Amino acid sequence: MLDVTMDMEQFDCPFIDTSADHDVSFSAMHWQLDTAAEQLETRLLVESPDRYELGDGLTALRDHENMAEYSLFSKQDGTAIIRTVIEETNAMSTITDHGGYITGPFLIEDGSERWQVGFDDESTTEAALHDLEKGNEFVVEDRSQLSMEALFDTMRNANAASTMLDACRDLTDVERETIESAADAGYFESPREATLSTLADEFDVSTAAVSKNMRRGEKKLLRSVVAALDRLE
Repeated sequence: MLDVTMDMEQFDCPFIDTSADHDVSFSAMHWQLDTAAEQLETRLLVESPDRYELGDGLTALRDHENMAEYSLFSKQDGTAIIRTVIEETNAMSTITDHGGYITGPFLIEDGSERWQVGFDDESTTEAALHDLEKGNEFVVEDRSQLSMEALFDTMRNANAASTMLDACRDLTDVERETIESAADAGYFESPREATLSTLADEFDVSTAAVSKNMRRGEKKLLRSVVAALDRLE
């Protein structure tokens, strides 16, 4: 299996058009491609820094000519959850015509979309990418050969991975920035290339404060590691 990650700009996608015209982003929570009906059903998290911009973006998406069905599940401040059904785009049909399949969730913002698709072999991949160029603009960011053993391992341990992701999301901005800066500066190296004092100077706080933020973040991450190990197969 060959896994391809692309930065895609489709010319007939409602989500790309909307994110190009409005300050909104779309993250896939669920998707299902119906090749017989030539439609894609999705449930999406929509985010915007401004609730009025979010409203304008949702209206534009709902009224897009390629939108078949639209439902708003919830909306609060700059976040909404929606269900949509759109007509199959040129890129979707090209991928499926060459036996391709979606291998990961997609993120759409600023008029482009991050796609992760898989193909069974190299020749099929090349043929699909060649045909995609006829009606779309895209950049291949990564191509990797994925064995079936590695794929099954990922599927079997999805719960463990989800536990780790939840812990990362649970970090506060300060905790995340502190840990990232400490890692980049070499605080966790042996011997250490940075100290609490240098980190405190970077954040303009006391050493006690930076140490506290570090310990809180490490505690959350270590708890998730232990929990993930219990779920690991």
